[in-house]
Amino acid sequence: MDYTLKITSWDKDKDALSLVRRKVFIEEQNVPEELEWDEYDKDCIHILVTDENNTPIATGRMKPDGHIGRMAVLKAYRRSGIGTQILQSLTDKARKLNLGSVYLHAQTVALSFYEKQGFDVISDEFMDAGIPHKSMKLDL
Repeated sequence: MDYTLKITSWDKDKDALSLVRRKVFIEEQNVPEELEWDEYDKDCIHILVTDENNTPIATGRMKPDGHIGRMAVLKAYRRSGIGTQILQSLTDKARKLNLGSVYLHAQTVALSFYEKQGFDVISDEFMDAGIPHKSMKLDL
């Protein structure tokens, strides 16, 4: 599978980033739209993945404090290694910024994915947008 991964900003690629998140979170997972969009996007480091036709297929973001989130891969592209590449890019960027650790709120169905990347569960289960999650951390 041919794809391109780039580090970008909300100002530069808002439409493409929004497209993926809308399809995955709002349409597929029924996250209320008002919970998906927040004031943090403008300050985050974003990853945008596009296919060979420059169509957006995946995204993720990291806040300045190392909080990774909004990781989304379109259904047709899951289990292809793209999520791992997004996470690796964000953790590499965190290391360059000299952050001591990164953390995230993982949907419980994705815990094993993050555990394979070295993240440890650091919380009990909690609900976010009607979906069960656990907080996870990776020391860098």
